Amino acid sequence: MPADYNGTWEMETNENFEGYMIALGIDFATRKIANHLKQTKEIIQEGDKFRTKTLSTFRNYEVNFTIGEEFEEHTKGLDNRVVKTLVSWDGDKLVCIQKGEKNNRGWKHWIEGDKLHLELTCEDQVCHQVFKKKK
Repeated sequence: MPADYNGTWEMETNENFEGYMIALGIDFATRKIANHLKQTKEIIQEGDKFRTKTLSTFRNYEVNFTIGEEFEEHTKGLDNRVVKTLVSWDGDKLVCIQKGEKNNRGWKHWIEGDKLHLELTCEDQVCHQVFKKKK
C-alpha cells in the first residue's frame, strides 16, 4: 500500500520559490507577495483518488486527480496556463509530470516521519518545500 497523504500540512521551509516562480514567468509583484506566504495543504486521499487544496492568505489553489489518469489542469491563480497533468506512484512518492509550454515542469511529494516534502520543478529551477503535519 502506498503512503497515506491524508491530513492538513503547514509549511515550514520554502527553498528557491523565487527561482521557480521566475521560471514559470510569474510577474514581479505576485512573486514578492507569494514568496512571503506560509501555505497550508489539505489532502484527502481515497485509494488512488486525491483532493488537494493549497491555502494561503493571498490565493488558494485546488486540484483533484486520480493516479495514472492524465487530465487537463488549469493553473488559475498560479501561472494561468493549461497543462496536461499525469500523477503516478514511484514507490511511496507521488510524481507529477505537467506538459505544456514550459519544459521540465512537475512536482514530487513524499513523506518522511511527520513531514511532507514537495519538490517543484520548472525549466532548470527546483524549489523544495517542507510541511509539518498538523495535529
